[in-house]
Amino acid sequence: MRGLLALATTLLLVLSGPNVLPAHADPDWSLVPEDAPAARPTARPTAPPGTRPTQRTAQDDTGYLPWQKALRGPARVVRERRLDDRTLDVLISSPSVGRMLPVRLLLPRGWSRSAKRTWPVLYLLHGGADDYTSWTRMTDVAAHTADLDAIVVMPEAGRAGNYTDWHNGGRGGPPAWATFHTYEVRRLLEVGYRAGTRRAIAGLSMGGYGAVKYAARHRGMFRFAGAYSGILATRLPGIPAVIMNAQASEKQDPLALWGHPERDRRVWAANDPLALAPNLRGVGLYLSSGTNSFNGPLDPPGSPWHPAHLGEPISAYTAKALSKRLKRLGIPHRLHLYGNGTHTWPYWVREFKSSYPMIREALGA
Repeated sequence: MRGLLALATTLLLVLSGPNVLPAHADPDWSLVPEDAPAARPTARPTAPPGTRPTQRTAQDDTGYLPWQKALRGPARVVRERRLDDRTLDVLISSPSVGRMLPVRLLLPRGWSRSAKRTWPVLYLLHGGADDYTSWTRMTDVAAHTADLDAIVVMPEAGRAGNYTDWHNGGRGGPPAWATFHTYEVRRLLEVGYRAGTRRAIAGLSMGGYGAVKYAARHRGMFRFAGAYSGILATRLPGIPAVIMNAQASEKQDPLALWGHPERDRRVWAANDPLALAPNLRGVGLYLSSGTNSFNGPLDPPGSPWHPAHLGEPISAYTAKALSKRLKRLGIPHRLHLYGNGTHTWPYWVREFKSSYPMIREALGA
């Protein structure tokens, strides 16, 4: 295992799959709320820590667009974009991250802003080096949740945001991704989009870590947390080096996230699902991962091997540790370690669908 972890530190980003596409900023946002101030054309913004937006032309940078600098004042929705009868993208000006960030919604049948009822919420978190479109781009989640009486929420989280309010040498400040997701997005959806307080959360890879960490850090906020190939114990031998190398590969300061693993042990512990495990009591838990980096039954014959597949044994290493502690604490959970299988979408889709009955039960949907 030590040799495997040492090798893994050379990966560009073990928390992402080899088949993801770069993040995109869409130029066709519309429906600016009437009370929103007019925006002037701006130059392309410099990427803040934990982010890496793609280049856009100055001509495209008019009005409110993803990744532009946030407006002054509190978090608020500044634009919407309707893609089809269920898919609605909302653009949030986030003071916590300092940028305008997109969130994709899949709306249930009968939804309307003026409805007298609210709907349960399923949050789906994306992996590293990807963006908020990944679940709808890479999976059939829209079709699979067509009869789900809940709002499905897929927020932007940065290519290397790690679902964390960054330490930044003790200064804090942006990017505060956890605050964006668990406070700004949550409250805006509750106030303006009829989101209720019954919630489930799941994610793949970096998003799997985020799902379990959020459920543990915010006790009572989520009734279910699912992690598909996520790192679930951040301080095990070798894991800090993996995480810091992944940050460096995205051109981020490795110490900005949680500081130094030894000097800032309290910060690392505060973001470690293993340390936070007692707070998971009462949460439905589904943890899954392959145990090696070999091709499995869902890989096409002759598929080339990719270094990102080492994310599977690393994930399994941490999932076993978390499962062991959960058992000692008497906290029920489901652990599915499936042997051969790569760090790719076919396995994450399969595991999401395997956990879907637990999600439905948690949502009461």
